[in-house]
Amino acid sequence: MDKKMIKKLSNLSVLYAEDEASVRQNISEILSLFFKQVYLAKNGLEAYELFLEKKPDLIMTDIKMPIMNGIELSHRIRDKDSKAQIIIISAHTEVDYMLDAIELSLVRYIVKPITETKLMDALSKFLNSKKSGGNIEIKDDWFYDTDQKLIKHEDEAYELTKKEIKLVELMLERDSIISYEEIERELWGDEYMSLNALRLMMKNFRKKLPDGSLKNIQSIGYKL
Repeated sequence: MDKKMIKKLSNLSVLYAEDEASVRQNISEILSLFFKQVYLAKNGLEAYELFLEKKPDLIMTDIKMPIMNGIELSHRIRDKDSKAQIIIISAHTEVDYMLDAIELSLVRYIVKPITETKLMDALSKFLNSKKSGGNIEIKDDWFYDTDQKLIKHEDEAYELTKKEIKLVELMLERDSIISYEEIERELWGDEYMSLNALRLMMKNFRKKLPDGSLKNIQSIGYKL
């Protein structure tokens, strides 16, 4: 982590919600090294009350928690503050959780275990999103506008189709390869996705992105 990033985080606060005491303690100790203030919650309801009281700059929450889970917590926070910066952490990779998370315009969706690389990348994305007024940086001077659902570069703005919006948000939140099967399931739903339809969509999608940012991982899927 570079010095500029550390300096920026040192002026900010974070709310971390996790029901497992040992995990909560370990991650909070790491967060305390970077953030000015760390607020801890052991369930979703406690986290929501802290959010209303403390107004943290960043919310990090596990999904599976008692009383109120992380998805419900994130929805309630989003209802109060459309610009809230949220990172979801979970051991779950089930489709239902992913689909719910996509609608929340998250900074990042981290799958456990929480490694240093995953955490630093998520915090970097958080700073980029905060700096750009709620937008998420794709590449230098290229942003995804989470409110207007546009790709922006300097004075240009590129409108996205419904499928492209779902895809870019999934890619930004997952930061991993999205398989062909996932694309068909989450973008096409019950409809059949032909290879030609996929290629055409990706061809048009590339035109709205910085050069070289959308990679086709042969026989597997795509990665942003």
